[in-house]
Amino acid sequence: MARYRPHVAARPSWRCRVCGAAWPCSPARLALLGEYRTNRTGLLVYLGGLMYDAAGDLDGQLSPERLADRFLTWARSR
Repeated sequence: MARYRPHVAARPSWRCRVCGAAWPCSPARLALLGEYRTNRTGLLVYLGGLMYDAAGDLDGQLSPERLADRFLTWARSR
């Protein structure tokens, strides 16, 4: 049986270490939603900090709007 490997970001590229997709990838998003299922505000604060780090590492490669879409927009309550 295959062992689960968490989908975490590889810095400074902010690509997933497991699947290579832009992080947070779909599996990472699902895991984060599960982990923070009772604390959406905490999830958004956590992701905001990571977005800040990614902005520095990616040094202008993504616009602020694209960074927000990638790190925050998907996690808002619906």
